[in-house]
Amino acid sequence: MTGILPLTRSPETEPAAPVAYDTPYTLDGPAGPAAPVLFASPHSGNEYPERMQSALCVPLIDLRRTEDAFVEELFADAPALGATLMAARYGRSVADLNRDPRELDASMFSDGLPRVSGLPTARVDAGLGALPRVAARGDAIYARRLTRAEGEERLRLVHDAYHDRLGLELGALRDAHGTVLLIDCHSMPSVQPGRRQLADIVLGDRFGSSCDPRLTGQVERAFRAQGLSVARNAPYAGGYTTRRYGRPKRNVHALQIEINRGLYMDEHAVTRSDRFAEMRAVITDVTAQILDIARLVSGS
Repeated sequence: MTGILPLTRSPETEPAAPVAYDTPYTLDGPAGPAAPVLFASPHSGNEYPERMQSALCVPLIDLRRTEDAFVEELFADAPALGATLMAARYGRSVADLNRDPRELDASMFSDGLPRVSGLPTARVDAGLGALPRVAARGDAIYARRLTRAEGEERLRLVHDAYHDRLGLELGALRDAHGTVLLIDCHSMPSVQPGRRQLADIVLGDRFGSSCDPRLTGQVERAFRAQGLSVARNAPYAGGYTTRRYGRPKRNVHALQIEINRGLYMDEHAVTRSDRFAEMRAVITDVTAQILDIARLVSGS
């Protein structure tokens, strides 16, 4: 399927002592008639392999604070409404699923990069590549450098496995319905340096290149009808996932949704707040409207 096939990979490097990674995602299909919509939550995972934990020089809570904690729970009613829901199992510090797997920092490895790296990017320079170097407060994650085998293991068994399955699911939905809508689900810190106030919701369609702006507009109206403030493409226009899969001219639409964490959680403690149930109900209502929109577009 053109546009959403897995990337060509470098030859795999077998680790000397492999970690037994579980399937790096959960996948829940629609309970009833399927809609051409897949909700994906790439940053809500909270599992960390023991070997990784043994190499940390920061508390685990500092990694947990980088997660989009509980986002998959906010969208948990999507399968009952007719959508597919895919969620990461491992924390984004294990492997960031919303980064290009070629965004690698050579300084992290003792014996060379696990793969051919792309050009340096601002994210890599900041320590936030596909294999992050820093935690929530900007402190170094590891007390030692990783081996090339460790890096390739994570890329292959976590990052590649997630995107291989995501591409297959999107392809199947497009083949069945003629069009498909990917909603990439994220959360954002409620306070950010240099910004006086963030919107409740930020929609990212890469300025119309990953999702038909008319679809984005309908989703925006659904959130505004709930009394929420909405911004488009600022400060988040969409990441690797929306860039890789969004092909509106080929009937594959990808829209990123960022939810302000202050609406539903205690960001420091990484716990649900008293408003969590209220926000989940709001998301469920918007989810139902998104499915209605997608069904109208596809004629299914």
